[in-house]
Amino acid sequence: MSTNTKNRLQITFLGAAQTVTGSMHLLEIDGHRALIDCGLYQGRRNQSRQLNRNLPRVATEADVALLTHAHIDHSGNLPSLIKHGFKGKIHSTAATEDLCHSMLLDSAHIQSSDARWLNKRNRHVEGWEPVEPLYDDEDATKTLDRFIPHAYDEAFELFEGVTARFIDAGHVLGSASVIIDVDREGLKRRIAFSGDIGRRNLPILRDPTPAEGADYVVMESTYGNRTHEPVERMDEQLAEVVERTRERGGRMVIPSFALERTQEIVFAFNRLIKSGRIKPLPIFVDSPLAMNLTRVFRRHPECYDAEANSFSENHGDPFGFERLRMVQSVEESKRLNDLTEPAIIISASGMCEAGRILHHLRNNIENPNNTVVIVGYQAAHTLGRRLVERRRQVKIFGVKRDLHAEVAVLNAFSAHADKDELQWWAEACGEQVKGIFLVHGDLEPAKELGAALEAKGRTVTIPEPHQTIVLD
Repeated sequence: MSTNTKNRLQITFLGAAQTVTGSMHLLEIDGHRALIDCGLYQGRRNQSRQLNRNLPRVATEADVALLTHAHIDHSGNLPSLIKHGFKGKIHSTAATEDLCHSMLLDSAHIQSSDARWLNKRNRHVEGWEPVEPLYDDEDATKTLDRFIPHAYDEAFELFEGVTARFIDAGHVLGSASVIIDVDREGLKRRIAFSGDIGRRNLPILRDPTPAEGADYVVMESTYGNRTHEPVERMDEQLAEVVERTRERGGRMVIPSFALERTQEIVFAFNRLIKSGRIKPLPIFVDSPLAMNLTRVFRRHPECYDAEANSFSENHGDPFGFERLRMVQSVEESKRLNDLTEPAIIISASGMCEAGRILHHLRNNIENPNNTVVIVGYQAAHTLGRRLVERRRQVKIFGVKRDLHAEVAVLNAFSAHADKDELQWWAEACGEQVKGIFLVHGDLEPAKELGAALEAKGRTVTIPEPHQTIVLD
């Protein structure tokens, strides 16, 4: 790798460098610019607002964008990109495009709702400057018009002598790693952007595909220092928590990402009930977004693995069963507060930073009979991370609440590859890889993963935010 900025092939790490959220990378080839992902940063409120509102100019001036998957920390700032002048197309898989129709409009709604709430709450505070949403429904709709969907492994031209394709990342429905092949004026290189790498043998989705033949790899490192519980423990862990909470007469509250994690949890409950491992009990999915995204799952069985297809053939819809209720209206959601029998409430957002889950946590965490079940990654400074840390008090809607409920962390449900799976994926890319750039991970996990890969002879770099690296 060279530091000569006049070379014609370079990557600038605009987001998710030494942190987990806000993925955004810029690949420049002979002056042509391709933006890979444009996600929202999630963390401390003021810092998030500052980073998300001030998109780098080089991002808005990119010629084209490629989206690895629909999670908001990868897709959520695309409407801001359009709003600030981006003129290009957005390439993704067909399932990712389908999911973004719900995800981006929902994000726009949240932006507007949060701004209204903050302005109303602080209108009498001296010096308060009204908050404007990052973008609105119109911006999101304009963004959706820019999408061009592709099948996995379908090659398409970005620029003259530069083609791209998506391979299955196995993380969420439609998730992909991006493979970019450069063959221009004697320069031949393959650059891979892993996106978020899934786990092998997870229910519903196929296993991740390594980026074989890549010269350079930009790779996530979220769990670079951690080993998950075996996938085979997923159902067992969930059943144990259900029975423990039921014996106390309590409720289970599950903060869950509306995309993928909710569908995995629902599928797991379906398996447990149909196999007789748990007795049926009321299960509520209180997330209109999750309900819409589940419809998208039903439209894309081409992304399913053999287990999900077999279940569908033998038992019907993996995402629907008798005791499951999808909650649509605010009035229905409020009525869940009046439940007297043991029940399970699944609600978004997954990191407990917005949405209906905040109301359910406020109403349930002070009761020691209840259980909060954590089934996904919780970024630093989020309410979800404070619950994982089992703080004695947590602040919800600006009010401190005592945490008396049990907090159960089920790592087997993670959709991110752990350190062993990440090392497998990197090794499977091939011995020809000249350099690996670790992103989408806090510094310590990235360092530990980097050391493990370097011990196997790899050249590893952990880029700093906004660092530009020129490739040989």
